[in-house]
Amino acid sequence: MTLGYHVIAEYEQCDREKIDNETYVEEHMKKAAELAGATIVKTIFHKFAPQGVSGVVVIQESHFAIHSWPEHDYAAIDMFTCTDKMDFQAALNYLKQAFGCEILKHKMIKRGENVILKSI
Repeated sequence: MTLGYHVIAEYEQCDREKIDNETYVEEHMKKAAELAGATIVKTIFHKFAPQGVSGVVVIQESHFAIHSWPEHDYAAIDMFTCTDKMDFQAALNYLKQAFGCEILKHKMIKRGENVILKSI
């Protein structure tokens, strides 16, 4: 049994203006969640000084999160869901294009695999 799926993605050689724009990042993280088939509940994003954006798209199935380092043309994105019905690849590819990234590396971890469920 698996309780969730956690995709860890590294986006390299990104367009630093795009990944340093809070409004732009939020818009495209929401679109990626929608493309994956997620149900958005709420978002929270923050622009750091002098640079960088962090944010979370809370979804009914869990969350999509980002932190960007524009000074390194880099963004780290996590996608976690409790369902295997998400189209992670659509979201990953969309964000690569939206953020103008040259390199995408990612892996999936099955969370809670082989957990013995306890009844109360």
